[in-house]
Amino acid sequence: MNLNDVHRGIQKNRKRKRIGRGIGSGTGKTSGRGHKGHKSRSGYSRKPNFQGGAMPMFRRVPKRGFNNRWATTVFAVNVGRINDAFDDGAEVTLESLAAKDLAKGRFDEVKILGDGEVTKKLTISAHRFSKSAEEKITAAGGTVNKLVAKRTPDQRVEALKTQQAKS
Repeated sequence: MNLNDVHRGIQKNRKRKRIGRGIGSGTGKTSGRGHKGHKSRSGYSRKPNFQGGAMPMFRRVPKRGFNNRWATTVFAVNVGRINDAFDDGAEVTLESLAAKDLAKGRFDEVKILGDGEVTKKLTISAHRFSKSAEEKITAAGGTVNKLVAKRTPDQRVEALKTQQAKS
């Protein structure tokens, strides 16, 4: 290769392909669409799940039960793990749980479960607590703060009705 051949064939601003402008252009007549078939027709659009006429994946995979897309996802953390991760007198919040990698991923609410022992005085804030977890935390001298959960759709509708009634 010679030095003057380095940039040969490289175009910075390529001209757009002019389609359907006669046989001499190379893309005349069928305009690069070939003969017949779906893709050759005007107004053609393929659905993203189309698999060439084969049975689509979402219809091949079996589905069982009911999957509630609006259900609240609850992340569970055991008292024993919190006791190991935090120092005596610490305040345990959702942010601090995430910082210590105890509450990972996406969730709507956090529930504290009673597996393990509590030896430290902790102030724990979460949406839900099991009875045993609550007893263990208070027995160790700690406090339990129950956070308000996100509003349900029924509560949102009720709030809108009361707001409209006021105005």
